[in-house]
Amino acid sequence: MQHFQRQDIPVLHNSGIDSEQLLFPETAPEAKATITRVTVPVGKLNPRHRHEHSEQVWVVLGGSGTLLLEGEAEAPVNVGDVVRFGPGEVHGFRNSGTEPFVYMSVTTPPLNFRSAYAREWNVAAGAAAAAPSAGDPH
Repeated sequence: MQHFQRQDIPVLHNSGIDSEQLLFPETAPEAKATITRVTVPVGKLNPRHRHEHSEQVWVVLGGSGTLLLEGEAEAPVNVGDVVRFGPGEVHGFRNSGTEPFVYMSVTTPPLNFRSAYAREWNVAAGAAAAAPSAGDPH
């Protein structure tokens, strides 16, 4: 059994976005998934990217915004929605709402997102980013 207290959970930061690493390879190397809680402030962007060998499920806990999909495709997403991205599927997010967008993400097989958050994304809120490979922002 592992028990992680809130104050001990690592938080990764990039371009105003916070990603709480609730369960990830550094703290739970035997775990079969990475679980994060991500907060995207109004007007901020998690650029388009993909995870070649992992699927990812988002459960929207608060706010609303726009999913950034393959090419220039977009789709609205709102509190209570559940979204699944298969391995290699392009995804990203722009907070076009009026409050912080918060989602729980489950990634399996697990990924360590530390390297993705170590690099600045340098993408304007309205721009579309190229689709980097696995390990980039989730």
